[in-house]
Amino acid sequence: MKPEIVVAPRLLDPVMAELDTDFTVHALWQTEDPQTFLAPLQEKIRGFASFTGYRIPAELIAALPRLEIIATMSVGTDHIDLAAARARGIAVTNAPDVLTDCVADIGMALVLMVARRLVLADRFVREGRWLKGGFPLASKIGGATMGVVGLGRIGKAVAKRAEAFGMRIVYFGRHRQDDVAFPFFDDLRAMARASDYLMLTAPGGPATRHLVDASVLDALGPAGVLINIARGSVVDEKAMAAALVEGRLGGAGLDVYADEPRVPEALMKLDNVVLLPHLASATEATRLAMGRLMIDNLKAHFAGTPLLTPVA
Repeated sequence: MKPEIVVAPRLLDPVMAELDTDFTVHALWQTEDPQTFLAPLQEKIRGFASFTGYRIPAELIAALPRLEIIATMSVGTDHIDLAAARARGIAVTNAPDVLTDCVADIGMALVLMVARRLVLADRFVREGRWLKGGFPLASKIGGATMGVVGLGRIGKAVAKRAEAFGMRIVYFGRHRQDDVAFPFFDDLRAMARASDYLMLTAPGGPATRHLVDASVLDALGPAGVLINIARGSVVDEKAMAAALVEGRLGGAGLDVYADEPRVPEALMKLDNVVLLPHLASATEATRLAMGRLMIDNLKAHFAGTPLLTPVA
């Protein structure tokens, strides 16, 4: 018999089709009352296929006493209560590496969009204003300093791209990386003061919640730009909005938010902010690769072979 799993949220059609081939799938995303939905399935469900945006809290884990594995097709695991999973000995896997390039591309795209005011330039042409005069001058990124917060796989990929544009790279993290030549900062505020662009690629979760607070934003200053392709929780969003509105922060390029898909109204009105709908990994090839890695982890678990990408 095929292992029984729950799935939430609904995933790409090809991913769902492959899950249906290998598992007995229960569509948890179709209900607004997970506890009632899961009650008759408690003794059957052994796996959970997930993605960012659908929270898997301790009470949901507790409702599945035979749950053995939670496999997410995201690199981030902040939507999963990892402590509750670990306490039960439940394996957790994610999907690193396969999305690195696409996320890094969006990070660099946001830098260019904010610096060169490309969204405004597009609007300028569409509204016919070019007929009346030229577009205002923008900022050059070559020679500027990018401070990367969290120099992991994605951070390194962004740094490589930024270097190709002539930017200087510095980084902040939990520790200095011996194989990295970029200057290291152990003080985030000091790095923000030394940076023109602050690029956030750190993981989400309690350890990084509001890592970028009002003091970091003030250190980045009225000429600085914040780029967030990490998680909305990494930034104190209220402090960021206030700094942008008051002119204490020069601009922002955001792909993630604290309460997605809700975006603070204050940000909607600002011309120096570019807002994307959490699409950094959203290409067909990448999302399919993420889904297949999630499925391969589920198959490995139920076959009794080593997991491909276990979360420590």
